[in-house]
Amino acid sequence: LPINFFYDETENKIYFHCAKEGHKIDALRKHDKASLCIFDEGYRKDGDWALNINSVIVFGKIRFVEEVEETIEKVRMLGLKHYPTPESVEEEIKKAASRVQLLEMTIEHVTGKLVNES
Repeated sequence: LPINFFYDETENKIYFHCAKEGHKIDALRKHDKASLCIFDEGYRKDGDWALNINSVIVFGKIRFVEEVEETIEKVRMLGLKHYPTPESVEEEIKKAASRVQLLEMTIEHVTGKLVNES
């Protein structure tokens, strides 16, 4: 599933936000293992047509964060990654924090590679 995320380097954990119900929540309640695939925009070497893409896949277990203060703290960090200003993050938290389910991934394994699309 496409999803926005925030990597907390101090905890070595990945955080996601979503609605409190839906396909993602149903799947994770049945099985807490998940993976996240991230890739860059790629690049072309001079004179080459092939696209080179770096990718990383993270495997781990998901915990549903139920604490309100922790949810707001992590959602704020996630918002600062994606929103244009800190003020817009705070506005969104005021409007939607009560409807947010925060998910925490404990990282168990990471792998990655460079793919040449030729």
